[in-house]
Amino acid sequence: MAATPFGIDFGGTGIKGAPVDLDSGDFARERERIPTPRPATPAAVAEVFVDLLARFPDCDGPVGVTVPGIVRHGVVHSAANIDPSWIGTDADALFTEATGREVHVVNDADAAGLAEVRYGAARGRSGLVVLTTLGTGIGSALVHDGVLVPNSELGHLELDGHVAEQRAANSAREREDLSMEEWAGRLTAFYRHLERLFSPDLIVVGGGVSKRADEFLPLLDVDVEVVPAALRNKAGVVGAALHATG
Repeated sequence: MAATPFGIDFGGTGIKGAPVDLDSGDFARERERIPTPRPATPAAVAEVFVDLLARFPDCDGPVGVTVPGIVRHGVVHSAANIDPSWIGTDADALFTEATGREVHVVNDADAAGLAEVRYGAARGRSGLVVLTTLGTGIGSALVHDGVLVPNSELGHLELDGHVAEQRAANSAREREDLSMEEWAGRLTAFYRHLERLFSPDLIVVGGGVSKRADEFLPLLDVDVEVVPAALRNKAGVVGAALHATG
């Protein structure tokens, strides 16, 4: 019987983790949360991971970790919203050594995309699925027939002469006090741009604001089907565990 994988979602305010049942796509045990250290350097975060894993002594499966940055072959290459010391860090090697476990890191939006395709809003859908997370920025994941195309970073596309996430992220709606109609106009421009570039079969909208999807998704004027994410705040942990199993 395969060991149960463990997922860790590394966020700006909290680090959450739980063993994951890959049959159901749900936590095998109740998750634990530890506040993100300040500063959140790789070494400080590694210490939190050791503490987190120690709370599940009987869980010895592979460990997957989300990172809010570009990840190539286990190395972090960007740090827009985390400590700059992450850039160039071989996070796979660092966390594997610190924890004594097999650890694999993955971009946080990519993890959510994997989870939504396997268990959530895009389950059973073939072709190209684009997941976008609308939050402080816009994260994205491209999954084609179940295979992840990593590090798409579609929130960094140019939109109306601006970086798209500066105009269309949920933080822009809050910062500029936009109505849902005004924000939906900007999202329509963003998603139409994605349509022209990728011709996706489905767009899944995640992020905390997705719980208000009925207030803005019907206002979008795009041809592609757009649906809200289903896994909510479980997506990172579940997707990380899924990634760890290869």
